[in-house]
Amino acid sequence: MEVLYIEDTPEDADLALRSLRKHNLVNEVKLLEDGQAALDYLFGEGEYASSGRGKIPRLMLLDLKLPKISGLEVLARMKTDDQLKHIPVVVLTSSNEDVDIKKAYALGANSYIVKPVDFQNFAEAIRQVGLYWLVLNEPPSNT
Repeated sequence: MEVLYIEDTPEDADLALRSLRKHNLVNEVKLLEDGQAALDYLFGEGEYASSGRGKIPRLMLLDLKLPKISGLEVLARMKTDDQLKHIPVVVLTSSNEDVDIKKAYALGANSYIVKPVDFQNFAEAIRQVGLYWLVLNEPPSNT
């Protein structure tokens, strides 16, 4: 899998996915709508217990303001796991509060982007994120 996207706003998720696909930046995206589902998927728990851990993505796009468990809690838990801590995490959120920005970076976020309100600017931000993290960035090998 290339991208794990955790986003609870359907309009934002749809726009981001359309932008990534329009620019041929991804083939496979797993979309989850809350923090608990993200942790269950990543750790093979809850509804994913029978199938084990999900595929490890090349990139995670993570909203902070999620139902059930916050994005910051998801980030904190995944960064303590040896198999998951190297996944680049781009926080993509509406919060521009300094406390959220500092906390996200302290927990291991690789980038923090405040979602542009404008449709075109949001689509362009997603394109740039995808281009950098999925095309230009060289991740470590899985060996």
